[in-house]
Amino acid sequence: MKHRIVVLGAGYAGANTAGRLAKRLHRDDVEITLVNGDPEFVERVRMHQLASGQDLRPRPLRDVFAGTGVQVRTARVTAVDVEGKTVELGGETLAYDTLVYALGSTIADAGVPGVAEHAHNVAGKEAALRLRARLSEVRPGGTVLIVGGGLTGIEAATEIAEVHPEMEVAVAARGRVGGWLSDKAQRHLRGALDRLGITVHEQVDITRIEANGVVTGAGGEIRAEVTVWTAGFTVHPIAAATTLKVSDTGRIVVDAGMRSVSHPDVYAVGDAAYAEGAGGGPLRMSCASANPMAWLAADVIAARLTGRKVPETTIGYSVQCISLGRRDGIIQRVTPDDQVTSTVFTGRTAARIKELICASAAWSISHPTMMMPSRRRHLAATGASGTRPLTRS
Repeated sequence: MKHRIVVLGAGYAGANTAGRLAKRLHRDDVEITLVNGDPEFVERVRMHQLASGQDLRPRPLRDVFAGTGVQVRTARVTAVDVEGKTVELGGETLAYDTLVYALGSTIADAGVPGVAEHAHNVAGKEAALRLRARLSEVRPGGTVLIVGGGLTGIEAATEIAEVHPEMEVAVAARGRVGGWLSDKAQRHLRGALDRLGITVHEQVDITRIEANGVVTGAGGEIRAEVTVWTAGFTVHPIAAATTLKVSDTGRIVVDAGMRSVSHPDVYAVGDAAYAEGAGGGPLRMSCASANPMAWLAADVIAARLTGRKVPETTIGYSVQCISLGRRDGIIQRVTPDDQVTSTVFTGRTAARIKELICASAAWSISHPTMMMPSRRRHLAATGASGTRPLTRS
């Protein structure tokens, strides 16, 4: 009987994990199933581009993983039973021996009324396409308001402003837009916002979203034909509904090898995992976290199943990348524990670096068997569920 590995979610974290496992483990010994709600790999870091009206290259998952031994299932995960070791897929039950949970995140409304009813977002492909369709209806001179001054808000605002110069684009933030960046990066950001004609509302507390704009904590209004919510993300509630140990935000608590601290046959990667990085703080929700988490989880799983030494490493950061449209950007150098430094690249150079990083990440997903030499090993005779004794390579 083959050892059944089920990977839930085919974003950067899930797809990378599945591809790397396929290169580490012998396909005679394992059955790797990748479950995803969308039949294509979605470049989430480019959703602001899709929303603004740009077309992205399609990457069907079945084509991506053809010939790798990874079975792709297009289905929505509705529940996980970690005691019975099964996953519910809309009425169908899928059993596993090892589970990799990588279902990612979605927007968090922060308790603000009207977000679900009146605001758009760029947290996924369907949402980005809805925003794209709505933007095509906005009259010249109409206002598009981005709520949130973080990475997503900045990229969405600048992309929309660049592609739609006929629109009035504004950003509303509770604090300072890009306030965590170094002084040099903030100066460049201000120049880019001014160049694109983006109106900035800072130190503004949004208390309600309405059909024609937002209401602020001071009782004022910011009028807009379209409101885009980028003020925070949260994980899907599926993990919190199980007996897995989760953080107060619903993320699965994992050890240094991305393994659940409460259920040793479950691993979590990407936004869905609460893992400590360099400096002891939690890794932030980002592609920069998802990829190394996926690589580490796959290597740990493969090592445990084949009876080899489990790798030990601490995940840290090097840069934060921000696109400001297609021809401008910021590459902010950070310490391994994600603190900004004085080193910054800006302008076209930064835009090219950001594009190279994004393209490389997508290429690695689309070519799962080409990123590293294949060394598929047989499983060790450990007596683990679903594992049969075989000769090790």
